[in-house]
Amino acid sequence: MGNVFGRKNRPSRVTEQDKAVLQLKQQRDKLKQYQKRITSQLEKEQLLAKQLLKDGKKTKALLLLKKKRYQVQLLDKTENQISNLERMVQDIEFMQIEMKVIEGLKVGNDCLKSMHEIMSIEDVERILEETQDSIEYQRQIDEMLAGTLTQKDEEAVLAELEAITQGEDVTFPEVPTEPLPKVPEAAKAEPGTAVVFFHVTNNRLFHS
Repeated sequence: MGNVFGRKNRPSRVTEQDKAVLQLKQQRDKLKQYQKRITSQLEKEQLLAKQLLKDGKKTKALLLLKKKRYQVQLLDKTENQISNLERMVQDIEFMQIEMKVIEGLKVGNDCLKSMHEIMSIEDVERILEETQDSIEYQRQIDEMLAGTLTQKDEEAVLAELEAITQGEDVTFPEVPTEPLPKVPEAAKAEPGTAVVFFHVTNNRLFHS
């Protein structure tokens, strides 16, 4: 019970236009029911008028036919009223659709305005100019590299790039495996002089 009384009233989504459409449809349905009832009654009175004529009651049959004629006129008016109600319902429903479309256009227009405020025409021109400068700078670098590297160098660079892309090991020039000549006694370093020793391991040259 606490949840029932403590629940907040949510705003109704039913608009005044929805209520108007509902009332018009209810009136239309009532007129259709009336039209159906009168039509059924006219069929019965038509049979009754024929029976009265057979019985020689011409006066009563004439009055019944006059009543029938009046009811036919009522049916015509009822049909016009039903058509008017249906047309009004369609107009209101179409107006509701138009209002939703206009609201959507308004939201889209506000969104565009916000985006224009965030990025002005000057910002767009600046970004395009910076992009063009970057492209021009890269083109100059490409021209400089193209002028310093020979065709053979270009082919070697492309081959190395292809090898790296394929995950292959790049081969470098082999290191000589012959032992280095011995250092003469006279060439031994004086005290305080750094001496560098070289040794070859696994076809690689190291110093210590």
